[in-house]
Amino acid sequence: MSLVPFYRGRRHNLVLASVLAGLLFSVAIGAYWVSSERRTATPSTSEQTAVVIASGPPWALGPETARFTLVAYADFECPYCQSYLPHLMRWVGETQDVALQWHHLPLPGHEPAASQAAQLAECFGEEGGAAAFWQAVTWVYEHTRGDGQGVPQDTTPAGMTPAVQACLVSERPAAIVRAQAEQAASAGIHATPTVQVQDRDTGQVLTLSGPAEDDVLLSALDWLASQERHTEQPEMPADELGDMPK
Repeated sequence: MSLVPFYRGRRHNLVLASVLAGLLFSVAIGAYWVSSERRTATPSTSEQTAVVIASGPPWALGPETARFTLVAYADFECPYCQSYLPHLMRWVGETQDVALQWHHLPLPGHEPAASQAAQLAECFGEEGGAAAFWQAVTWVYEHTRGDGQGVPQDTTPAGMTPAVQACLVSERPAAIVRAQAEQAASAGIHATPTVQVQDRDTGQVLTLSGPAEDDVLLSALDWLASQERHTEQPEMPADELGDMPK
C-alpha cells in the first residue's frame, strides 16, 4: 500500500532533493550540544490540536493507530527544544497518520534543572494522565529561562496537588527519567532535539538530528513509506542519512 495522497501530493522529486540537502545541513548544525550557549524564544502552544493518547510513560500525543511515530528526545532546558517541541506538538496535530512520543534526555550541562523539570512533567502525568503531562511540557517551556537556569522559584504550575508533591519527593519520576536517558545513550543519541521517525508498517526507522523542518519530516515519511515497495533492500541505518536517495 502506498503512502496516502496527503503526503505524496505535496512535493515532487526536485523538492525532495532540496529538502534532503537541507536535512544534511540540519544534521551538521541543528542539534543542541552541551557546550552551546544560544537561547531562542518560546512560541505559544495554545493552538495545539493533537489527540492525547491515554498512555503512561513514554507519553504519546496523536492517533493511537498512527502509522508513523516521531520519538522526540528532548531536554527541558535546551533552547532549541524550547522553540521546536511546541511547534512539533502542533505539527503532529495537523498532520495525518502521525503520533508523537516523548523521550527524556536531560543534558549534563543543564542539570539539575533539566531533570527536575522532567520529573515535574512525569508527576503531573502520574496524577492527571497524558493530558496533564503534555500540559506540563507546555508550561515548562513557556516559563523556563533555559540553559540550566530552570523555572523561577516563585513560579508554580496550576494543579500542584499534594499527590503531585508526594510524587516529586519519591524515587518514581527520577527512575523514569534516568531510564529513558540511559536508553538514549545506548542508542547513540546524545544531543537534543533528536527525532526518530518510526514506520509501524515497514519497521523502518530514520533518525533526524536537530530541529527538522516540516518539509524534512514529510520527506522522511515519504522515504520510509516507499521502502515497503522494495523489500529486497536492506534496512538503512537510522543515522546514516547519506544513504537516502537523492
